Amino acid sequence: MNAKPGLVRHGLTLFLAGLATGFIVPLTLNPRAGLSGHLEGVMNGTFLVALGCAWPELRLGASAGRLVYGLVIFGTWANWAGTLLSAVLGTSKATPIAGAGHAGTPIQENLVLGILAATGLAMVVAVGVTAWHLWRGANEAPAAPPLVNSKRA
Repeated sequence: MNAKPGLVRHGLTLFLAGLATGFIVPLTLNPRAGLSGHLEGVMNGTFLVALGCAWPELRLGASAGRLVYGLVIFGTWANWAGTLLSAVLGTSKATPIAGAGHAGTPIQENLVLGILAATGLAMVVAVGVTAWHLWRGANEAPAAPPLVNSKRA
C-alpha cells in the first residue's frame, strides 16, 4: 500500500484548515480552545506530511498499513474538529485547562469528550502499531555499507 500521496494530501489540507482556524479564534466562545484547535490542525497536518514521507521506510504489511492509515486520518482530523468544536461550543469537560470558566450543555460536553477520547485511542494504536513494525523491521534491514577508509599518501 502506497499511502504517501494520501497522507501528504490530507496533511497539507489539515495544515491549511489549522491556519484558517487561526482567523476565527476570536469569534469562538472559548478563544483559548480556539487557539488549541488552530495548533492541532497545524501540528496534525505536519505529522501527516512527515508520516507520508516516512511511509516507504515503515514496511507495514497490507493489513497494518490500512489500519494505520485509517486511524491516523481519523485521529488527526477528529483531533482538530473536536478541539475546534470545544471552542465553538465553549465546553470544558474534556479540556479542563483550555476550557476553564466555560461549560457547554451535557450533550455538548459528552460529544466533545467522545470525539477527543476516540482520537486519543486511535492515535495511540496507530503510532504503537507503526513503532512496533518499525522496530521489528530494524532487525531485518540490510546493514549499512562499511565506511571507506581513505588513506593519504
